[in-house]
Amino acid sequence: MNRLARLGLALAFAAPAAQAQQAAPATPTAIAAPAAPAAAAMPAARAADVVSIDAIVAALYDVISGPAGAPRDWDRMRSLFAPEGRMGAMAARPDGSHVLRAMTPDDYIARNTKAFASMGFFETEKARTLEVFGQIAHVFSTYEARRAKEDAQPFMRGINSIQLIHDGKRWHVLSLIWQAEDAKLQLPERYLRNG
Repeated sequence: MNRLARLGLALAFAAPAAQAQQAAPATPTAIAAPAAPAAAAMPAARAADVVSIDAIVAALYDVISGPAGAPRDWDRMRSLFAPEGRMGAMAARPDGSHVLRAMTPDDYIARNTKAFASMGFFETEKARTLEVFGQIAHVFSTYEARRAKEDAQPFMRGINSIQLIHDGKRWHVLSLIWQAEDAKLQLPERYLRNG
């Protein structure tokens, strides 16, 4: 299945309705856009989670973090995303190439619920670079992950690339893509401090 199909994108073209025989209109008529597919009902967000960029980023980190066996508030996580929101992880293949493992928030939940039942996972933001223009924002967020909150050293670090949109009422996560640091790809100093 191609990537467009996986993302649920489709183009619809409607055949024009039969027209009665009459003179062509003097001015062009507008063509209506195809109806958008009905979005699944999204859980209501906590106002405090989506009021600002700082708040929504903090909520993203908070909602996935917790000790082994602690249930996560998955509806809270869903509420942070736009209905068309997506996630993805960059992963290295054995041949050295890389692939994006694309997923929806529900795919992420399905893939991680069992793991979080048996292991602690605490992800925190170490540094951030932020760009904002009007209703769009891009957050390049350096993360550290620990098995327990009190662990001195993280077992993993990397970058969360977060695209946000504001609809006039609140912020939404449109996309969240991450890549972990590895032996060949170390975090540069500029991403270890706020920029």
